[in-house]
Amino acid sequence: MALVKKRLGDLLVESGIISEDQLKEALVEQRNTKQKLGDLLITQGYITEQQLIEVLEFQLGIPHVSLYKFQIDPAITQIIPESMARRYQAIPLQKDGGKLMVAMADPLDYFAIEEMRMTTGFRIEPAISSKDELQRAIARHYGLQDSMSQMMGEITTADEIKETEITSEDSPIVRLVNKMIQQAVQLRVSDIHVDPGESNVVIRYRVDGFLRTERVIPKQMQGFLTARLKIMAKLNIAERRLPQDGRIKVNVDFKTVDIRVSTLPTIHGEKIVLRLLDLTSGVKPIDNLGFSARNIKAFKEMIAQPFGILLITGPTGSGKTTTLYSALSHLNKEDTNIITVEDPVEYQLEGINQVHVNAQIGLTFAAGLRSILRQDPNIVMVGEIRDTETAEIAVRASLTGHLVLSTLHTNDSISTVTRFRDMGIEPYLIASSLVGVVAQRLVRRICPECRKAHAPTEQELFFMKSRGMEEVGTLYKGTGCGACNQTGYQGRAAIHEVLVVSEELRQLISENATVQEMRAEAVKMGLVQLMDDGIAKVINGTTTLQEVIRETVAH
Repeated sequence: MALVKKRLGDLLVESGIISEDQLKEALVEQRNTKQKLGDLLITQGYITEQQLIEVLEFQLGIPHVSLYKFQIDPAITQIIPESMARRYQAIPLQKDGGKLMVAMADPLDYFAIEEMRMTTGFRIEPAISSKDELQRAIARHYGLQDSMSQMMGEITTADEIKETEITSEDSPIVRLVNKMIQQAVQLRVSDIHVDPGESNVVIRYRVDGFLRTERVIPKQMQGFLTARLKIMAKLNIAERRLPQDGRIKVNVDFKTVDIRVSTLPTIHGEKIVLRLLDLTSGVKPIDNLGFSARNIKAFKEMIAQPFGILLITGPTGSGKTTTLYSALSHLNKEDTNIITVEDPVEYQLEGINQVHVNAQIGLTFAAGLRSILRQDPNIVMVGEIRDTETAEIAVRASLTGHLVLSTLHTNDSISTVTRFRDMGIEPYLIASSLVGVVAQRLVRRICPECRKAHAPTEQELFFMKSRGMEEVGTLYKGTGCGACNQTGYQGRAAIHEVLVVSEELRQLISENATVQEMRAEAVKMGLVQLMDDGIAKVINGTTTLQEVIRETVAH
C-alpha cells in the first residue's frame, strides 16, 4: 500500500500539481492521521478532487465515469454487498463475462480491489468517480430498494398494521424509514416530504432550497410509513384528523441528527414533512456567516449594545435562526445572563438558558418573555415576534436595559419599521428601541468542481450597470457535474442587508416617515441593499446573478 501511495504522490509531483515539499509534509501528516494520501492532499487544499481524477485518468489510464450518465441495473448492485460498497466507496456499474467494472473513489486501493475480487469472483476493473457522486449513487441504489421489495412481499392491506411491524428493528418498514433518513443525511437534505396521492406516495427531498422527487412508493405502504414516523416522533397514531408536531433524534454515520416532524391531514391521507438538523455541525462563528467586511463590523457593533432590539428578518428557510445562534454564541460569556424562548429549541447552547414554547399549556412567546424578564437577564432571545403582545413586551424589555434579539418576517430591513407600526407599536417606541436590522436570504453557491469563468451577457451587464456597478469582465457559473447533480450549484451562501439605526433614522421613524424616505436616508448613511450585497458575491464568484435576482426580486 505504501508503494501505491508513494506512486500517487510521485505522479502529482511529476504533473506539477504539488511540490516535493508539499508531498513530504503530507506524508508526515499521513503517518499521524492514517488518512489516504489523496484525501489528505484535498483536505489541505494542495489539490482538488478534479485534479486527482485527471492525474489518475491521464497518467494511469484509469477511466473516469460520471455516474449520473449511468443507468445502473439494480441486479448489478447486488453483486457487491452494501457494507462493502460503503466501506470502500465503490459501486458496480456493468459486467462483461468474468469482468466487473466498479466505480471507486480510490481506484489505487488494491486491498479493496482484491477483497471485491474474492467476494464476487469477478476480475475487478476499477474506474474513478468523485466521492459526492459515489455517495449519492450508493445511497440511491442500496438499502431502500431492498426494504421496499421485502415490504411489498409482506404487505396485505394497510388496515392490518401490527405493532411489531412498526416497532421491531428487523421489520422492513423500520429499515425502510432508517434508510430513508440515512440517505437524506448523506445527500445533505434539509427536508423530507412524504406526499400522499390518490394512487401512490411521493417522497421528495429538499436540497439547497429546491425540492426534487426521490422516489414514488405504492399507496399500500402509506399507512405503515405514516405509523412508523408517528411512533418515532411520539405522536398519536390514532389521530388522523388534526395536524401534529413532534421530534426525532437519531444517530446517522456518527452524527446526531435532530428531526422536526409535522403532519397535515389531506384528502389522500396525512402529509408528513421532516426537517433535518445536523447537531454535530454546531453553531457557526459570526465570521463564517458570509458577511461582507462592512456588514460584519456593523453587526458586531449592534450586538455589543447594552440594550435595544436587534431583528433578523427574511422568509422561512433564509438562515435567520443560524444567524441568531451565532450572535448568542458570540455574546455567551460568564458574566452575562442569556435566556431564550424558542419554538422549538433547535441547538442546545452550553451556558444559555433555553425555554421551549408550549402553547397547549399556555407557555406562549409572550408568557415566556414575561417570565424571563423576572429572571434578571442581560440578553433575551425571542425565537419569533408573531403578534402585537410579544412585540410590545419585547419593546418594553429593550427600553428597560435588556438587549433583545428576535426574528420577523419582512422583505427587507426598512419594512421592519412598518411591520411594527402595523402591529400597533407607537413610532416613538420603535425609534427608541430599535438598534438595527439584518435582512438576509440564502442563495445557491456555484459548484466548485465545475465552476467556469464566462464573459457576462448583455442582460447581465445592463442589470449590473442599472445598480451602479462598474463594467465587469468575468463572471462564473457551474456547468453541471456529478458532484452537484447537474445543477451547477452546491451548498448555499447568505446575502445580507445590515441596517444600523442612526440618529437621523430615529428622527424619521418617530415622525412616521414613509419607507422611501427612510430607505433614502439609510442608503445615504452607507446601507448596502440585499441586491447589491448579492451582486458583490456574484462578482467574487460565489453565486450567479440569476440566483440573486430569484431570491431578492421574487420576494
